[in-house]
Amino acid sequence: MRNWGWALLLLLAACSKPLPKEKWDYVGEWRSSQMTLLILSDGIVAYKRLKKGGAVSINAPLRAFEGDDFEVGAWPFTTTFVVTEPPHVVDGHWQMVVDGVRLTKQGAISSI
Repeated sequence: MRNWGWALLLLLAACSKPLPKEKWDYVGEWRSSQMTLLILSDGIVAYKRLKKGGAVSINAPLRAFEGDDFEVGAWPFTTTFVVTEPPHVVDGHWQMVVDGVRLTKQGAISSI
C-alpha cells in the first residue's frame, strides 16, 4: 500500500507546472504563527494552517494563477488561495497576505 503513496506523489509532481517568471516572488517558505506555505519554483505547494483547534494541510501542484490568487490541487480537488497583498518588501522582509493571513518569507532579506 505504501507504493500507492509514492505513485500519487509522482503523479502530482508530474502535473505541476513551473511558476512563470513574473510570479517568482511567490517562491519560498512563507510563515505566520498559524500558517506555513511553501511554494517551489517547479510548481509544488505545501500548505498547513492551524485553525479552530485543528489543522488543514495540502501538498499538491499549483495549477494556475488568476491575477494574484492561485489555484492548487488536481481535478476535482482544488482550492484557491486568495492573495489580497501580493509579495512585497516591508522593512527589508518579504511579506504577502494569503486568505487573510500576513505571511513573511523565511530566509529572504531584500536589499530594496
